[in-house]
Amino acid sequence: MKKLWQKIIKPSSKYSILALVVVGIGISLAGTFVVHKGFEVTSTIEFCTSCHTMEQNYAEYKETVHFKNASGVQAQCVDCHQPKDFPGKVFRKLEAAKDLYHHFVTGKIDTPEQFEDHRLEMAQTVWDRMSRQNSKTCKSCHSYDDMDHSKQSAKAAFEMKKAAAEEMNCIECHKGIAHELPNMAGGFQKDFQALQATANAQGATATTLYSLGEKILFATADANGKVQGKLLPASEIEVLGRQDNMLNIKITGWLEKSGKGRVMTEYMGKRVFKATIRGDVKATQQVLTEETDHATDIVWQQVSVEAWVTAEDMIDNIQPIWQYAEQMYGSTCNACHAAPDPAHFSANGWISGLNAMSAYYRLSKTEERTLLKYLQNHGKDTGGAGAH
Repeated sequence: MKKLWQKIIKPSSKYSILALVVVGIGISLAGTFVVHKGFEVTSTIEFCTSCHTMEQNYAEYKETVHFKNASGVQAQCVDCHQPKDFPGKVFRKLEAAKDLYHHFVTGKIDTPEQFEDHRLEMAQTVWDRMSRQNSKTCKSCHSYDDMDHSKQSAKAAFEMKKAAAEEMNCIECHKGIAHELPNMAGGFQKDFQALQATANAQGATATTLYSLGEKILFATADANGKVQGKLLPASEIEVLGRQDNMLNIKITGWLEKSGKGRVMTEYMGKRVFKATIRGDVKATQQVLTEETDHATDIVWQQVSVEAWVTAEDMIDNIQPIWQYAEQMYGSTCNACHAAPDPAHFSANGWISGLNAMSAYYRLSKTEERTLLKYLQNHGKDTGGAGAH
């Protein structure tokens, strides 16, 4: 201990402790200056956009209110992408090393076409980071506490008060605020293609299957025969037999007794559509039970029918379909605002709820029906009954 103490109080026989302290202070100051200057230089718009791969981002940013506005207050790249606290700055700079690697080594987004191919992936990375940080870069300028709701539109004030009460992430509602939104369909459409690739193998021997998309119903094992109805997406069927590439199936659902009896639903009294039936398929109808919906006094019959469908695009588990639909919901509806929980509406309520948003998303009719089926089966009056 004595020797160690001597080293501490007299580390060098050539230089005094004072000289060594002065040198240490000088090195520390120089290091602090270099780090500060380094952060300053690498945090400018000029530096951030100096690579040609950022030219498209920069052009999009210049068209937004964050670049030019009536007040003249500009939010630059680092204001959104780099936290203000020192640890956050350092960690973000270290993360940026990956960007340099892809720029100089892999050339991952070297062309406008490559940039578009990876736009969704890059956007999702930024959104995920902002969500993890509770949008702290946004909130360094936009504070819930400092908002004057009287100066906002009635709709904005309503949404912002709700967001403030829940301390929501800004990114939940404000994607695409500074850059063009990516094609949100890219992710869930790939999920659907993966489901299709595995569907035939999974449904080869199962006796209970679920439809990935819409299926034409036939009265016989002839895919060129007369159309006798349609099985809708995410609908459960029982396999009675197989012949070549055709399945003999039983469909069980509910029909209004007083109606034309062509639209089968998953539940009594709820417009969760399962299939449409007519002709020879309708003729196979067997009544299983009869009940009255006391909310409407409408009499319903639970029935089963037999039909034939082609074997492709049938899967033996409903959960992958719900996962795909959940991804579709998040990608489609969260693009503009924070999408409500599926339990926010009833099964019937989701029909008008989704229809009100139809002008703001672009889905095929089959995708829309799958999404509606997911929301209805997880509505507040179906108890999240994903097994149905």
